[in-house]
Amino acid sequence: MAKCLVAQSGGPTSVINATIAGVVKANQLNPVYDTVLGGLHGIEGILDELFVDLTHMSEDENRVLRQSPSSALGSCRYKLKRENKADFEKLFAILEKHDIRTMFYTGGNDSMDTVAALDEYAKANGIEGFQFVGCPKTVDNDLMVMDHAPGFASAAKFIATTAYQTWMDSTVYTRQDVFILETMGRDAGWLAASACVSGIVDMVVLPEVPFDKESFLATVKKHVDAKNKCYIVVSEGVRYEDGTYLSAGESKNDTFGHAVLGGSGHALREMILEAGVSERAKVQDLSNAQRSHASEQSKVDVEESFKLGMSAHMRSIDPSFTGQTVYVKRIEGETYDVEFLATASSNIANHVRHFPTEWILPEYAGITQEAHDYFAPLLVGQPEIMRDEKGLPRQVKPYYMR
Repeated sequence: MAKCLVAQSGGPTSVINATIAGVVKANQLNPVYDTVLGGLHGIEGILDELFVDLTHMSEDENRVLRQSPSSALGSCRYKLKRENKADFEKLFAILEKHDIRTMFYTGGNDSMDTVAALDEYAKANGIEGFQFVGCPKTVDNDLMVMDHAPGFASAAKFIATTAYQTWMDSTVYTRQDVFILETMGRDAGWLAASACVSGIVDMVVLPEVPFDKESFLATVKKHVDAKNKCYIVVSEGVRYEDGTYLSAGESKNDTFGHAVLGGSGHALREMILEAGVSERAKVQDLSNAQRSHASEQSKVDVEESFKLGMSAHMRSIDPSFTGQTVYVKRIEGETYDVEFLATASSNIANHVRHFPTEWILPEYAGITQEAHDYFAPLLVGQPEIMRDEKGLPRQVKPYYMR
C-alpha cells in the first residue's frame, strides 16, 4: 500500500483539525494507506519535503486534535500558479519519491483551486496514479455548491455569543453610546449576518448591499434618538456603490491578489462622530478571535468536519476519484440532517457564494426569518471540552513546532 498526505492551507478555523483527525481515524479503521503523512505549511512545506507521520495517532490525541484551534499542521498563503511548471514538476517528483499517491488538501477557495490545478496538470501531462482530494473549510462561508462550509458554524456561534455579551456590557450606562462590532467577510456577509441570531442587533451592514452613507447615518440617528443606544455589526468587506472599500486597509493585497481588509468599524465610528449622530462610539474588531476561538465550538460543526474527513478517505478508495471536493449538503426535512457529496474542485475554486440579498432587510434592519432558520441548527450543541490541570482546554502541540 502507498502513502497518503494531508495538509492545510489558508486561514485557520476552530474545526479544521477535526477534518485531519477524520482522515487519520478513517485510515486506522480501514487502512487503505500504510502511512498517513501530514504536510507542514501546506504546498509551501510540501515543496520543502516537510512531513510528519500521523499514522499511529492515539485516540486521545485524535480527540484533542478535534478541539484544538488553528491549523495544527501549519498553513501557507503560497500560490501554486499554473504557468509555473517548475513547481508542478517538483511537487510530483516529491510525491513519487515518498510514494505518496493521494493528497487530501484542506482549505478554502484558493486551496480548492490548488486541488483542481494539480489534477489538471496530471491529466494534461499523462501522469497517472495520483489523487487530489479537496476538503473545504472557511469561516466566511463563501464557498459555492455546499450548504455551509466547515468552520463557519463555530465562528458564527462565537460571533452571536460575543454580540449578545458585548451588547449587555454596552447597555449598563445611561449615557449615549453606539457600539460597532466588526467581523471578517471580504466578499460575503455570512459572518456579520450571523450576529443577528443574538436578537440584539439594531443594524447590520453587509458587502452584498452597496453602502449608502446618508441612509446609514439616518438609521443610526433613529435608534439613538429612540433609546440613546445603537448596536451595529459590520463586515470588513463593505463597499460603496463604485466598489470602493469602506475599510481603511483597502490599498493592500495578499499573495493571492485579495484585498487585505480591516477597519470598516473604525470608518463607521468616525463617520458617526463627525456627523454628530452620537456623542460616543466604540469599536470591537473580532479579528482572528472569530476563527480561532475553539472552546465554544459548535458540536454540529466539529462532528461534520470530522465526518467529512472520513468521507474523503472513504471516497479515495476509488482510484478515479481525483480533482474532487467533498462537501456538506443539508437534507430537506423537519429535523436537521446532512449528507456528504462530491463535486469537481473547479466548481468551487475562484467563485464566491454571497449571502442571499433576499435574506437582507432594508435600511440595515437585520435578516429575514428564512435566514434565521438557516443559521439555527448550525449553532446547536457544544462538544465536551477536555481540560488540563490548570482548567484550560487541552490542545495538541502544533506539529510544525515539534
